[in-house]
Amino acid sequence: MKVKRLPEDFRVEELTTAVGSDRGRYTLYRLSKRGIGTIEAVDAICRRWNLPRGRVAYGGLKDRHAETIQYLTIFDGPAHPVDEPSLKLEPLGKLERAYGPNDFTGNRFGVVLRDMTPGAAAEAAKQLEAAGRDGVPNYFDDQRFGSVGFSGEFIGHAWLVGDYDKALRLAMAEPNPFDRPDTKARKAALRDHWGDWAAAKAALDRSSERSIVTYLVDHPTDHAGAFARLKRDLRGLYFSAFQSWLWNLILAGWIERNTAPEQRVSVDLKVGSLPFPVGLDPDQRALIDGAAIPLPSSRTPLPDGPLDEIAAGVLSAFGLTWADMRVKKLKDVFFSKGTRQPLIPLGDVAATILDDELHKKKQAVRLEFSLPKGAYATMLVKRITEAVGADA
Repeated sequence: MKVKRLPEDFRVEELTTAVGSDRGRYTLYRLSKRGIGTIEAVDAICRRWNLPRGRVAYGGLKDRHAETIQYLTIFDGPAHPVDEPSLKLEPLGKLERAYGPNDFTGNRFGVVLRDMTPGAAAEAAKQLEAAGRDGVPNYFDDQRFGSVGFSGEFIGHAWLVGDYDKALRLAMAEPNPFDRPDTKARKAALRDHWGDWAAAKAALDRSSERSIVTYLVDHPTDHAGAFARLKRDLRGLYFSAFQSWLWNLILAGWIERNTAPEQRVSVDLKVGSLPFPVGLDPDQRALIDGAAIPLPSSRTPLPDGPLDEIAAGVLSAFGLTWADMRVKKLKDVFFSKGTRQPLIPLGDVAATILDDELHKKKQAVRLEFSLPKGAYATMLVKRITEAVGADA
């Protein structure tokens, strides 16, 4: 079985409730993109129109390895389109406020699984139905952990335990599988000269990294101050990645508590393995999904009952308590607060078996479904892949 052979094999469209009009100072746009992430697309738009980044607002991040449609606003934005190979921006009228997470309800997905035997294709379609019965764990998936490099260490964790030098080094110099050649070269130079800031500056070309190193030349021990000069979007991602993994581990403990060993399969993510429930009876599903799990944050009340014990154990393994889940020294970055449902409800489910034009005598399956915002379609794909078998 193969996933994402083509960008169009993974499609996602934001289900927006925003409707443009002729009133307001915020221009509403439909952003269609392919092969780049949301932040990269927004940066490209800002460069093209010479806009400050703060004038752009959107509801959420969309995968770079996909064809995606989402919506955004630009304060006093131009009323004309952008059409480039990797992105298209279409004006849809005006809004009286900036677009945000409350302006969409979820996402509609189309996912194609390829290189399958007829039996495996039929099983994949059957597993989509089974996932609707069992539910799919509402884990944050690998897209959330793109900032985690080869070491597997979280930048946000280093910051919370007060190791600001390590947090900065992980953010600026840690090798990452997604690094481009120019980024690899800059990171290698930083690792070679870490702490010798004059030498590091001389080894770097003009870049955002060089400007931070320039600050360190004059303030060689102020690693926290240098970290604060990283892009705010990136710093936000670093902390949300760590918070998301902690939440995943709490959900994993909750699933393990309420299932028998034969009702769990282990699925690998970039930063660790997590249990998925299978073959649940209705009472089990209701029990697991009946307790909304809070995001670890000192601004969110501690969970009650068994979840309190599970959460305390997860945080203790990182040398932290619930009260420690706050971002010190940075005034513009916070941990999200609120709760998240343990299981993903699937909507508008459909499966179509096709001849696979990329693999002779093999079949493909197109899975179509809707998910609430914040849920990862790739979790459903992993659930189905595990059940069918990756080599089917």
